[in-house]
Amino acid sequence: MTKPSFDIKVNPHYKLYVFQKDQIIFESELRKNGIKYYADLKEQSFTDSGIRYFLSVSDMQKVDRILKKNSIVANTESLLIGDFRDRKKILKLFGIVIVIVTGIVFLIVLFGKWFG
Repeated sequence: MTKPSFDIKVNPHYKLYVFQKDQIIFESELRKNGIKYYADLKEQSFTDSGIRYFLSVSDMQKVDRILKKNSIVANTESLLIGDFRDRKKILKLFGIVIVIVTGIVFLIVLFGKWFG
Protein backbone atom coordinates (compact mmCIF):
# COMPACT_ATOMS: atom_id res chain seq x y z
CA MET A 1 0.00 0.00 0.00
CA THR A 2 1.26 3.46 -0.86
CA LYS A 3 0.67 6.80 0.80
CA PRO A 4 0.33 10.25 -0.77
CA SER A 5 3.71 11.22 -2.20
CA PHE A 6 4.94 14.76 -2.94
CA ASP A 7 7.68 13.53 -5.32
CA ILE A 8 4.98 12.90 -7.94
CA LYS A 9 4.85 16.67 -8.56
CA VAL A 10 8.54 16.87 -9.53
CA ASN A 11 8.47 13.88 -11.91
CA PRO A 12 6.47 13.63 -15.17
CA HIS A 13 2.86 13.77 -14.01
CA TYR A 14 -0.65 14.70 -15.00
CA LYS A 15 -3.51 16.21 -13.01
CA LEU A 16 -6.82 14.51 -12.57
CA TYR A 17 -9.90 15.93 -10.86
CA VAL A 18 -12.14 13.48 -8.99
CA PHE A 19 -15.41 14.49 -7.33
CA GLN A 20 -15.36 14.52 -3.55
CA LYS A 21 -18.05 11.81 -3.36
CA ASP A 22 -15.63 9.38 -5.07
CA GLN A 23 -12.54 10.36 -3.06
CA ILE A 24 -12.52 7.43 -0.62
CA ILE A 25 -13.02 4.76 -3.28
CA PHE A 26 -10.48 6.36 -5.62
CA GLU A 27 -7.75 6.69 -2.99
CA SER A 28 -8.43 3.19 -1.70
CA GLU A 29 -8.03 1.74 -5.18
CA LEU A 30 -4.84 3.73 -5.78
CA ARG A 31 -3.36 2.32 -2.58
CA LYS A 32 -4.46 -1.26 -3.39
CA ASN A 33 -2.77 -1.03 -6.79
CA GLY A 34 0.41 0.54 -5.43
CA ILE A 35 -0.04 3.77 -7.36
CA LYS A 36 1.67 6.84 -5.91
CA TYR A 37 -0.34 10.04 -5.91
CA TYR A 38 -0.39 13.48 -4.39
CA ALA A 39 -3.46 15.51 -3.41
CA ASP A 40 -3.31 18.52 -1.13
CA LEU A 41 -6.58 20.28 -0.43
CA LYS A 42 -4.78 23.20 1.19
CA GLU A 43 -3.37 24.21 -2.22
CA GLN A 44 -6.78 23.99 -3.85
CA SER A 45 -9.21 26.79 -3.07
CA PHE A 46 -12.34 25.31 -4.69
CA THR A 47 -13.29 21.62 -4.74
CA ASP A 48 -16.58 21.90 -6.62
CA SER A 49 -14.83 20.85 -9.85
CA GLY A 50 -13.22 17.93 -8.01
CA ILE A 51 -10.20 17.17 -5.89
CA ARG A 52 -6.96 17.61 -7.82
CA TYR A 53 -4.70 14.56 -7.87
CA PHE A 54 -1.18 14.50 -9.23
CA LEU A 55 -0.47 11.11 -10.77
CA SER A 56 2.55 9.68 -12.54
CA VAL A 57 2.33 9.47 -16.32
CA SER A 58 3.62 5.89 -16.11
CA ASP A 59 0.52 4.87 -14.09
CA MET A 60 -1.99 6.38 -16.53
CA GLN A 61 -3.34 3.04 -17.82
CA LYS A 62 -3.73 1.62 -14.31
CA VAL A 63 -5.60 4.72 -13.18
CA ASP A 64 -7.83 4.54 -16.26
CA ARG A 65 -8.76 0.94 -15.38
CA ILE A 66 -9.57 1.98 -11.81
CA LEU A 67 -11.84 4.76 -13.04
CA LYS A 68 -13.71 2.48 -15.43
CA LYS A 69 -14.00 -0.40 -12.95
CA ASN A 70 -15.49 1.81 -10.23
CA SER A 71 -17.54 4.11 -12.54
CA ILE A 72 -15.72 7.17 -11.25
CA VAL A 73 -16.14 10.36 -13.27
CA ALA A 74 -12.80 12.16 -13.49
CA ASN A 75 -11.64 15.20 -15.44
CA THR A 76 -8.39 16.67 -16.65
CA GLU A 77 -7.71 20.40 -16.40
CA SER A 78 -8.62 20.94 -20.02
CA LEU A 79 -11.87 18.96 -19.93
CA LEU A 80 -14.12 19.67 -16.96
CA ILE A 81 -17.31 17.61 -17.11
CA GLY A 82 -19.99 17.34 -14.44
CA ASP A 83 -21.36 14.06 -13.21
CA PHE A 84 -24.56 13.73 -15.26
CA ARG A 85 -25.84 10.86 -13.09
CA ASP A 86 -26.26 13.29 -10.19
CA ARG A 87 -28.11 15.79 -12.37
CA LYS A 88 -30.41 13.04 -13.58
CA LYS A 89 -31.31 12.16 -9.98
CA ILE A 90 -32.03 15.82 -9.19
CA LEU A 91 -34.27 16.18 -12.24
CA LYS A 92 -36.14 13.00 -11.31
CA LEU A 93 -36.71 14.30 -7.78
CA PHE A 94 -37.84 17.67 -9.18
CA GLY A 95 -40.34 15.87 -11.44
CA ILE A 96 -41.74 13.88 -8.51
CA VAL A 97 -42.18 17.07 -6.47
CA ILE A 98 -44.04 18.74 -9.36
CA VAL A 99 -46.38 15.74 -9.70
CA ILE A 100 -47.09 15.72 -5.94
CA VAL A 101 -47.77 19.47 -5.79
CA THR A 102 -50.02 19.27 -8.87
CA GLY A 103 -51.91 16.34 -7.29
CA ILE A 104 -52.44 18.25 -4.05
CA VAL A 105 -53.72 21.32 -5.92
CA PHE A 106 -56.07 19.09 -7.95
CA LEU A 107 -57.43 17.48 -4.77
CA ILE A 108 -57.97 20.89 -3.14
CA VAL A 109 -59.90 22.12 -6.20
CA LEU A 110 -61.92 18.87 -6.37
CA PHE A 111 -62.85 18.90 -2.66
CA GLY A 112 -63.55 22.63 -2.85
CA LYS A 113 -66.27 21.99 -5.44
CA TRP A 114 -67.81 19.20 -3.32
CA PHE A 115 -67.82 21.00 0.00
CA GLY A 116 -67.93 24.58 -1.21
